[in-house]
Formats: sequence, structure tokens, C-alpha cells
Amino acid sequence: MSSLILNGHEVRDRIFADLARRVEETGRRPGLHVILVGDDPASAVYVRSKGKACEKVGFTHETHILPADISESSVLDLVARLNADDSVNGILVQIPLPAHISEEKVQRAVLSEKDVDGFHPENLGRLLAGHPRFVACTPLGVQVMLEHYGVTVAGKRMAIVGRSVIVGRPLAMLMTLKGSAANATVTICHSATSDLAGVCREADIVVAAMGVPGFMTREHVRQGAVVVDVGINRVDDPGAKKGYRIVGDVAPEALEDWASAYTPVPGGVGPMTIAMLLRNTWDAMVLQQG
Repeated sequence: MSSLILNGHEVRDRIFADLARRVEETGRRPGLHVILVGDDPASAVYVRSKGKACEKVGFTHETHILPADISESSVLDLVARLNADDSVNGILVQIPLPAHISEEKVQRAVLSEKDVDGFHPENLGRLLAGHPRFVACTPLGVQVMLEHYGVTVAGKRMAIVGRSVIVGRPLAMLMTLKGSAANATVTICHSATSDLAGVCREADIVVAAMGVPGFMTREHVRQGAVVVDVGINRVDDPGAKKGYRIVGDVAPEALEDWASAYTPVPGGVGPMTIAMLLRNTWDAMVLQQG
């Protein structure tokens, strides 16, 4: 059986082209501002990639780099200034934050209409109520990718392994809504799930989002199922140029020639996350400006 590779780069590039066309045709340039606290290397890489994406499609952007020992009140003051600035359409607070700063408090401080990350309680609540506005970028990217490749979701059984507010829970809510690329019967699995492998084998679509490299094997995936690997894990590899390589949460033997379709790591869900961030930023500008 030849597996279909769900190429996130391909879908991302189409979304970028559409956004660039909108900017050129309308002359409107959404503004995205990112707050980065501290010097976490992975966070810095993500932030740079977001800036490059903005430049590619013609959005304005600015990254506010703050020292790791900055006070929580200073971060909240910056959020308040960005909330009040009409040229700022989207605000993203890069997590994790230092331990002395409450992620919940900072995320709540961002205006819900500028919360392009989809983590504000109002936006999470709208999703739960069935009236989504800004959906977290990774879950939305998963949905858009499945739709792009014509993967049938309606009526299918989906197992999501991972219950974080960043991926697992919002994805479950999104996939149970009525509408395009949704209407699935969803099971959320986690560390207390009994017979995890057996539950996953019952699913037509398996989403791995627990952050453990190579955790899921063929034991967890029924042959012919669709596998969406959200995991992005750095593992040591002395033979690699950088001394490490990026792997997913699913072992390779459970993908090629086993799954009917799957997302590679890297190059699968990762590019979609940034694409959805920019699409949310465009939608935020439209919401704010009319």
C-alpha cells in the first residue's frame, strides 16, 4: 500500500499566495506583534520564522524581545499598549514564559479580537459553544490540511492522543462541530487512558500530540488509518549537521506503507501552524476594521 503524504509546505504556500494576493489587491497590510520573553532557543527560531512569513506575504510585523527577568507587570503594560494601538491587529505571546510570569494572566490580558493564537478564554469558549472566531493555529492547521487533501472526516472515528489546550482539546471541539472537514466522533486519549493502543486502533484518524518522540507504533495504528503527527521533538544525532534531528511522536514504521495517509515530521503540521497564524491575523484586521 502506497501512503499519501500530507505535505504541509504545499498547503502553506497556497495559503501564503492567497494572503499575498489579498494584500496586493486591497493595499491593506495587517500588523502582527510578537512578545518574546527570555532567550529560549526554540522560541527564538519560531519567532524568526513568523517574521519571515509576514514579510513573504506583505504583513507588517514587530518582535518585542524582553529579558527573562522582566516583571510580570511590565509584560502586562506592553500588552496594554499593543491592545490600544490600532495598527496592531494580532498579538502573539510566545510561550513558555518564565516561571514568575503567569501565562494565563498574560493571555487573558490580550484583547480577544487581537488573540490570533486562539488561547483567550473568550475564543476558547466561542469554539466550545460552536461559534468559533479565532481557533488555535495548530488544530486549525490540521483541519485545513485534511480538507485540502480530501480526507473524509465526517462520520469517522478520530483518536486524539494529548489533551493540551494548545492542540488536543481545541482540536477535539473543532472536529465535533458541524461543517466542512468536521463532524467526527472524537475520543481524547491521555496518560490515564486504559488500553491506549486498543482505543487508537479503533480510529480511522489518529492524531499524535503528546510530545514524546516515536511513542506511537503500529500497535497504535490500524492499517489504512490516517495519521496526523503533531509532535516536533529534538533528539540527539551526532551524525547530523546540527548534532540533532527533528522527529515526531509516531515511529516511522507506523507511517509509510501502513497508514493510508500521514503527515511527515518535519514538513507536515508545522508549516500549517504558521500559515494559520497569518490567516487569523488577516481575519483579525477585517474584524477590527470592517
